[in-house]
Amino acid sequence: MPPDQLRRQIQHYLQSQQWQAAEAGFRELIKREPQEPHARIGLANLILQRGSLREYTQQLLDAMPVLTDEPSLLIEMVRRLFFGGEILAARHCLDRLGGLSNTNAPLLAEQAQLRWMLGEIPSAQALMERAVAVGIDGPNQHYLYAMLLQFTGKIEQAEVVLIGCLRRWPRFGDAAVALANLRVQKPDANHVDTLRALAHGIPLDSQSVDKRFARAGLESALFKELDDLGYYDEAWQALSRSNALMHSISPYDEGGEAAITEALISISGEVMDAKGIPVRGISGPVPIFIVGMPRSGTTLLDRMLSSHSQVISAGEINDFRRQLRWVTDVPPGGISSMLEVFRRSRNVDFAELGERYLAQTQWRAQGKRFYLDKLPINVRMVPFIRRALPQAPILHLVRDPMDVCFSNLKAMLGHVSAYSYDMSSLAHYYGEYARLVRHWHAAMPDAMLDVPYAELVLDTEATLRKVLAYCGLPWEPGCLRHERNEAPVATPSSSQVREPVHARSIGEWRRYAAQLEPLRRTVG
Repeated sequence: MPPDQLRRQIQHYLQSQQWQAAEAGFRELIKREPQEPHARIGLANLILQRGSLREYTQQLLDAMPVLTDEPSLLIEMVRRLFFGGEILAARHCLDRLGGLSNTNAPLLAEQAQLRWMLGEIPSAQALMERAVAVGIDGPNQHYLYAMLLQFTGKIEQAEVVLIGCLRRWPRFGDAAVALANLRVQKPDANHVDTLRALAHGIPLDSQSVDKRFARAGLESALFKELDDLGYYDEAWQALSRSNALMHSISPYDEGGEAAITEALISISGEVMDAKGIPVRGISGPVPIFIVGMPRSGTTLLDRMLSSHSQVISAGEINDFRRQLRWVTDVPPGGISSMLEVFRRSRNVDFAELGERYLAQTQWRAQGKRFYLDKLPINVRMVPFIRRALPQAPILHLVRDPMDVCFSNLKAMLGHVSAYSYDMSSLAHYYGEYARLVRHWHAAMPDAMLDVPYAELVLDTEATLRKVLAYCGLPWEPGCLRHERNEAPVATPSSSQVREPVHARSIGEWRRYAAQLEPLRRTVG
């Protein structure tokens, strides 16, 4: 059968959902035309669909030597390799894409998005500057440009871009949230009237998910600005409207979250006692993991530690969990797939897990001895990190329950934090987190160092000395001046962490004590 006829037959199999026949067709096509990268990508898609992450990534890696300079192909490969945890290969494809002569605005903006996805913020910003100069013309492109400006400390420029976004796209809720969070709003400098007008232009009872999401963003931004200005009753009403909309769009899965906690507690002992190939020591830069509840102060500690001459921040990377998925051969998915990862983790090679993690992340150290992996949700990964990378310090931020819960309740983090838009859901999520941490401390007393947020901001030097000693680092006074740290910081609180250390957020929830009483009774 000629190759073109075989391709038509494969398309027929795909359209009629004859997956096995399509896979066999792709394998035959690869035998006949081994220089054809699209066939390997098509085969990889089918392999992933039947649930094999490792074979999926291998097909992508096998396609690397035969890639062409087709921009869309390179972009697709970057995204697929990143999804599969092959970060080095993804960067190679992105470097190749950057070497092409095509410099139109959409391609530059796409490269900026990919660099941002990989955590390379300065490169992403440079690409966006070029894209702006050529002429970008889309809301998401302008929003990315504003975020990159914010992350690199260019707050005034970011504000101009975000205001322009809202003028052109008045239902762009994400831009409104980012604008409100750029700084503390003042009576003579705020956007309250604009936000009110934009929010009232979208019905609360709209049947459109996109419109409800936009209204939720505008209401969240309105809460932030009214809260800054001291109009607490109006602020709470705006927050309530925002969270009610988000809760309807992204409901919380209480049963699923409880199942994750149960699974982790049940397997942690087996993970720590796992036999097999001894785990070797770390050769080269050492990761330091910062974990905890979201909004617990992880970014502040990250900024303080990355002010040390031997430390750099890698940002909020998800590489450890990606590599755990790879060694257990479970593709990314929902809660059920994560439960399958935990089930299979009893039998993994932890030496291989640690080596893969280091291989895909140590480039982020950029010549430093240590690099910070700051991803709060890695609090769930503690036994796996401890088993695979026993020399890697783990720092656990601990914040007052009401302070950390209120900080989550008022933060608009999109669809990734369904737990945070309802007090009952938030109380349950915090309870599961606290139960898991208690178990870690009981089962693995020395697995991680608790770093109380209150001590970090009220007794900063003593707390930092303790943290640095735990990590095997000498004391440096520069860690006390984190506001001078010019490195990019990709977080919703990037503006606040550029300020000198302060304790304003301790007890902040008390402004809304009456409204938060149901939450306090549960977690306080």
